[in-house]
Amino acid sequence: MEKKDPFVLRHLAEVQPELWWLDSDPLEPESHPALIGDLGADLCVVGAGYTGLWTALLAKERDPHREVIVLEQYETGAGASGRNGGFCSASLTHGFNNGMNRFADEMPIIERLARENLNEIEATIERYQIECDWERTGELRVAVAPWQFKGMVEEARLRNEMGDHVEVLDREQVQARIHSPSYEGALFDVDGTALVDPARLVWGLERACLSLGVKIFENSKVEWLEDVDDAVRVHTPYGAVTAAKVALATNVFPSLIRQARKYVVPVYDYTLVTEPLTDEQMESIGWKDREGVADAGNLFHYYRLTKDNSILWGGYDAIYTFRAKARRDYEFNAETYAKLASHFLKTFPQLAGVKFTHSWGGAIDTCTRFSPFWGTAYGRKATYVMGFTGLGVASTRFGASVMLDLLNGHDTERTRLTMVRKKPIPFPPEPLRWVFIRLTQLAIQRADSHGGRRNLWLKLLAFLNLGFDS
Repeated sequence: MEKKDPFVLRHLAEVQPELWWLDSDPLEPESHPALIGDLGADLCVVGAGYTGLWTALLAKERDPHREVIVLEQYETGAGASGRNGGFCSASLTHGFNNGMNRFADEMPIIERLARENLNEIEATIERYQIECDWERTGELRVAVAPWQFKGMVEEARLRNEMGDHVEVLDREQVQARIHSPSYEGALFDVDGTALVDPARLVWGLERACLSLGVKIFENSKVEWLEDVDDAVRVHTPYGAVTAAKVALATNVFPSLIRQARKYVVPVYDYTLVTEPLTDEQMESIGWKDREGVADAGNLFHYYRLTKDNSILWGGYDAIYTFRAKARRDYEFNAETYAKLASHFLKTFPQLAGVKFTHSWGGAIDTCTRFSPFWGTAYGRKATYVMGFTGLGVASTRFGASVMLDLLNGHDTERTRLTMVRKKPIPFPPEPLRWVFIRLTQLAIQRADSHGGRRNLWLKLLAFLNLGFDS
């Protein structure tokens, strides 16, 4: 536990535990009624976050006559879709290196599909005129220790050979872009990341779905699924939907397919947002091109400018609770906020005195390979995708496309990928799960503080194609 510095804590004096994205936003849509009674549909989507809304939207775009119903247990975007940092990264594998470690032979295809997917998201935003502060700024992965800069040149070479546009920046070049004494160098992904207001994006997708005739029911938690002849009956407290096909987009919440639960655990991530910076403060840090930024360490921060030049600063801690519980009272963590504020001031000492105004947290659906996986049930009448591990703003659209391919029995370039055909290694049961995760987190913290050198435990996990880097 890091010592609490009174100077640091003063920066948190005015912080409020609420989402910056939801602070008096006039674009928030009206709520939808709960499902009462029985309905029929061609496709029932469970979950109204990014994955569920992309699934519904793509289904209607591919077949406008398809009857599509979305069931949401809270309200649209109430989970990770409305509370992330607003990084829309093209990567489908939680970063290039993670993909190379697991799917090296298919990475040229995966990288191409990832770029196409990001471009299609941008085209959808334009087509439906979604107001979501979309900025194709690219992203800097900054080395804050010399060991983190190693390997960036080789990564850039490989990625550029596969069609990406990546540049390696030395210390002087990266500090010319953003003025931080901690930067040793960076990898600049020129166009593979966009910044977006995540809540406005989910609301825009919601409106697009409604415009095509999708029916959305909120406060309608799905309690169980029933196999009925050529359909699946989706039961809620006050009604049910009988659908020929069912797509499960439940993210971190316990899957309705029990055998899928062992592959995912909820890990909590936390975020702070500063007050808007003055012109003088902006001048002190540079950042004129508004790139998204992430550290290159195993435990990393991610940060970005908002539309009013506040700084969103999150990440680093990844907190797992015993028995993998996902509860709303875990979404505030004072200890982590103090740590984040301390790290912020080390990165930008010239911003000493700036106030943090918003703080929040949320659960990430983490799997052992850090990238999404798929499965089917009920004779392929139901399918699911989960395990995005915090990099799902863009990859949820790809996940939705694959789910529709699987439901329709289509053999596509997407469904032939190893990452689609094979699942990750499951987590062990408790209490071994907690011990496994805690040992790995401690080992990663030690590696970051010892020049990236990994101990025998991390080497064993790498040999087994496992890991826990975020």
